[in-house]
Amino acid sequence: MSRRNSVPSYRLHKQSGQAVVTLTDGRGGRRDVLLGQYGTPSSRQEYARVLAEWEANGRCLPSKGDSLTGLTINELILAYWPTVETYYRHADGSPTSEVDNIRLALRPLRKLYGHSRADAFCTLALDALRQQMIAEGHCRNRINKDIARVKRLFKWAGARQLIPAEVYLRLQTVEGLRAGRSEAKETAPVKPVPEEWVLATLPFLRPQVAALVRLQWLTGMRPGEVTIMRTIDLDMSGKVWLYRPGSDAGTLGRHKTAHKGFTRVIPIGPRAQEVLRPWLRLA
Repeated sequence: MSRRNSVPSYRLHKQSGQAVVTLTDGRGGRRDVLLGQYGTPSSRQEYARVLAEWEANGRCLPSKGDSLTGLTINELILAYWPTVETYYRHADGSPTSEVDNIRLALRPLRKLYGHSRADAFCTLALDALRQQMIAEGHCRNRINKDIARVKRLFKWAGARQLIPAEVYLRLQTVEGLRAGRSEAKETAPVKPVPEEWVLATLPFLRPQVAALVRLQWLTGMRPGEVTIMRTIDLDMSGKVWLYRPGSDAGTLGRHKTAHKGFTRVIPIGPRAQEVLRPWLRLA
């Protein structure tokens, strides 16, 4: 079969978990069209529909005004994702937790509006999306953060003229949920673990893990900071040691505010030094 008569394949888009087909646009270019969750009957039906429209239009994506020309929400997310993976990285190239946060935030958007045109997304649609998050049992704080992530998608698209900037500006008028003024559930404040619980747990931990827990308890370090600690990152010249997480290019920036250009310095007093000393490589 010639390339001209070949049928574009139904494939898995690994980044989003959706089905995708790549079609020519009649201007020498090619474009991915997302079809919905991979392997589902609905995505197979969408594949057949999109392919039929493409064939009927002379094996070209339909002209302006038809359903495939204006970007859909799915296509917008597909275009946005390389920016997410590039921007939300530590200095060593590994992804930050925000990549997964954005993926989870955009999942209900794809579910409800994946095949809708991105430039038609409005405040009522955003409110419906938020109601869906409430129905799924998400807490108010998470919903507010996820809605902000959705808005960020449309801000990115507006800045690149993929959709009119007015779409994002309208979405900005939707305020966050207020405590006690919505159906979203509230979560209790996160408090420190009682000291007696920590002490009761320590005898059951391996020595290395117990030392990490004691060090966190005494210094207030985050888990990621204590697990990457190396002797080279410690300034032991004074009575109080100073720890700078990721002080060289190998782990540079592996703390929460590194992307803002801040240097994290953690003081380590005498009690924490005693916990740490047996594990140092001073030779």
